Amino acid sequence: MANSFAKQTKVTSSHWGAFEVDVEGDRIVATRPFQSDPNPPHIPDILPAAVHHRTRVSRPSIRRGWLAKRERDGRGHEDFIELPWDEALDIAAEEIGRVRRTYGNEAIFGGSYGWGSAGRFHHAQSQVHRFLNCIGGYVASFGSYSTGCAQSIMPHVFGVDFLKLLYEHQDGWQTIHDHTETLVMFGGINPKNSQVSMGGITEHETAGWFDRFAAKGIRCTNIGPQRTDAPEGCDWLPSRPASDTAIMLALAYVLESEGLTNHDFLARYTVGFERFRPYLMGETDGQPKTPEWAASLCGVDPGAIDELARRMATTRTFITVAWSLQRGEHGEQPYWMSAVLAAMLGQIGLPGGGVGYGYGAIGGVGKSLIGLRGMTFSQLENPIKKVIPVARIGDMLRNPGQPYDFNGRREPYPDIRLIYWAGGNPYHHHQDLNALHEAWKGPETIIVNEPWWTATAKRADIVFPATTPYEREDIGRSNLDDYLFYMPQLIPPVGEARDDYAIFSGLAERLGSGDTFTEDRTAADWISLLYEEYRNLAAKGQIEVPDLETLKARNWVRLPIRAEGPNRTFFAPFREDPEATPLGTPSGRIEIFSETIESFGYDDCPGHPIWLPPSEWLGTATVAAPLHLVSPQPGDKLHSQLESALADKEGERPEKLVIHPEDAITRGIHTGDLVRVFNSRGACRARAMVSENIRPGVVALPTGAWYGDPGGNIDLHGNPNVLTRDVGTSRLGQGCSAHTALVEVVTIET
Repeated sequence: MANSFAKQTKVTSSHWGAFEVDVEGDRIVATRPFQSDPNPPHIPDILPAAVHHRTRVSRPSIRRGWLAKRERDGRGHEDFIELPWDEALDIAAEEIGRVRRTYGNEAIFGGSYGWGSAGRFHHAQSQVHRFLNCIGGYVASFGSYSTGCAQSIMPHVFGVDFLKLLYEHQDGWQTIHDHTETLVMFGGINPKNSQVSMGGITEHETAGWFDRFAAKGIRCTNIGPQRTDAPEGCDWLPSRPASDTAIMLALAYVLESEGLTNHDFLARYTVGFERFRPYLMGETDGQPKTPEWAASLCGVDPGAIDELARRMATTRTFITVAWSLQRGEHGEQPYWMSAVLAAMLGQIGLPGGGVGYGYGAIGGVGKSLIGLRGMTFSQLENPIKKVIPVARIGDMLRNPGQPYDFNGRREPYPDIRLIYWAGGNPYHHHQDLNALHEAWKGPETIIVNEPWWTATAKRADIVFPATTPYEREDIGRSNLDDYLFYMPQLIPPVGEARDDYAIFSGLAERLGSGDTFTEDRTAADWISLLYEEYRNLAAKGQIEVPDLETLKARNWVRLPIRAEGPNRTFFAPFREDPEATPLGTPSGRIEIFSETIESFGYDDCPGHPIWLPPSEWLGTATVAAPLHLVSPQPGDKLHSQLESALADKEGERPEKLVIHPEDAITRGIHTGDLVRVFNSRGACRARAMVSENIRPGVVALPTGAWYGDPGGNIDLHGNPNVLTRDVGTSRLGQGCSAHTALVEVVTIET
């Protein structure tokens, strides 16, 4: 086998972009940036070490206590017994069949997060869901940890699916450059985060566009707790976390009180301002939402708010909102209020004006491309219609049968007896991991397909070793990218790893659904079929795509799908004629007040946006927990992927905690010190980095370190989710509240 993989250099794609790979024998030995990437990330540098790391799952493994007597308490610390593939598949298939016969398919939860590969066929989420649908279905999840709250609230406001809004209706970077005069960024636009994207991003352009904005003289203002959330040269209003709605309300107050509101726009394109205005002006609660009122909450000088509001009203202004704002209690409110503020300015639908979401959150947002979809492995139809919000997995496991509210509906949590997870690590994404560790003991069986011994794999009962994208062939493409890649198999599978398709084919065959799952096709057959369907779809749009053999020979092509001429503008057709092109809301207009949401009767998300303080923020800080923790995305990897290699590098772990000099001095902390970050939920180690780029009272610890010890012990690598709260954003969105957490930090004696 090794001879067929000898001495080659190929290009492949990933979620963090394309890169060249050097292979010798059966090992990846080096990577280099892709030639056309203007700002390549350094993430691939650690790929060789991660792919061949000692933490790879080498053979099918079953936890000893579960195999002996179906014991659950050993998850996370008990050893595993390695078995031959056929024996392990037989055991797993029998267990899946037992759960189906005993409890029905409503007792199976199908977990996946979709970041397992940029390849279109070996997409773990599609694979596991197709398999489960072939055998009778499963309990599914709605939304993502990144945008679940926004996915719930924004359809009520704009009448369009949030992801469709994100990818198809937002201004491109060129439009912003050509027309915007004032760029107001709530939560910043961080080029670090735009290193990655679903399906991959080839040309990393975000930082380059900000250089062009600066050269043209666009005024860029970053509103948030960290200066580094926006590129160099941007103005910075260092606000407290969770105070964005208060700032937006104060900006709106200035507009309305100084006669700067565009009431003609509100009358034609929106509904409900007359219901919202009394709250804004303090007529309903006795508190006008003045800049002085907001300053006491956000820590921003009221004069700066006044000045910014006037500038926004007298220039072409584009408001952007980071995904991080809706990852906290009441995360619906800043997203809704940003739309109201943009509507009051009256620039929605104008080039370079209005409001946009997710710029800098992932690469590709801001690219103007002709939509070219396709190449999706069908998940088939799920006969089970139970769906939970993705961030409420812990609640579901703790409270089977208990009712919960979500976006206007109320129903009981399902009683999950078996979890099948592929292509994700909930012990990275979820909040309050010590509590999740306890809840994870509830299901009778947990099965995981995983390349590495992650925290999730260690807490499973049956673990199948899965290949990485470099050990199988695939096609790489994304709706947000204009490159198409043939992703060759670079090395043979490590150990006895198999791809998800082979694993699920074996299970489906044993459960009597093999033909339904495979349709008598190999993985190569499916890749050829899906690719040909993609070519045919492209041809209908008069877009030339090479045949598969040509793509294989060339390795990659750039598709002619860059949008020419005027770039798409957020709801321009709606602005031109709202009667002919109404929105998908009940009124057909932008809903400043929503009768639908009001009818739900939620006190944590009423009929129009309001200021609602979270349960944990600097306004409720205590002596025991005086600092607000934010947990941004890491810059050195994708989520928790490749963490094993980073953990081996001297000085890379534990993670770095950014802390302001004022907070560091009072605690005797210096850059490089080991510190303990803790609250009532847990504790972790970190290495301090003292910096004035964060406001006092706030500390930042990136996500992505692998979760280690459960219970009250300290997490040694620095996983912030041992500290975060596992509560929903509200009864409407039920998104994750990762940024709602107070902590204390002390030095560790060494």
